[in-house]
Amino acid sequence: MIARVAVWEPMPTDDRDWVLEAAATVPGVHGTYHLIDPATGNGLAVAFFEDEAAAQAARQVIEKRAEEIGWNDTPHPAPVSQTFYDVVRHA
Repeated sequence: MIARVAVWEPMPTDDRDWVLEAAATVPGVHGTYHLIDPATGNGLAVAFFEDEAAAQAARQVIEKRAEEIGWNDTPHPAPVSQTFYDVVRHA
């Protein structure tokens, strides 16, 4: 299992539920979350994948959905960093 953690400074407040919903349709995606620190407005986008293939498939589904809804027609903020981690413990 792997995890992707993207750091946002600040976390965007626009509607991004479609990203989580699109990723959830992919086999091998174990969960996706957007977390926000109420004190700073900064946040994390965290996703857990069975393997790299599931992470790639989720990215493709998200990119397809973004195209369908015209997301890329206007600029949007991007995370300041993105890191993939090996998950060593999970329940």
